[in-house]
Amino acid sequence: MPSFDASALGYVAALLTSVSFVPQAIRTIRTQDAHGISTGMYVTFVAGTGLWLWYGLAIRSLPVVASSTVTLLLSGTILVMKLQLGRGHNSFRPE
Repeated sequence: MPSFDASALGYVAALLTSVSFVPQAIRTIRTQDAHGISTGMYVTFVAGTGLWLWYGLAIRSLPVVASSTVTLLLSGTILVMKLQLGRGHNSFRPE
């Protein structure tokens, strides 16, 4: 029976989870439009991802730490832009 590499599964899951935020981050940055993004969902998600990062550090799991770090940066960027653009600030728009 072939052996199962759970670590490889973790890395693939981490990659897919992290990469899933790239299209939304690119779209939000390019269009400067965050109207359709739920603030509550992103606040909750960013908080949860921060806790996953903390957990990954506590158990010393590279797949959890790596995916949480990338996902936190991408989703945090989207959240910051949502909050800034929602208040009428165009600090991300080049002049």
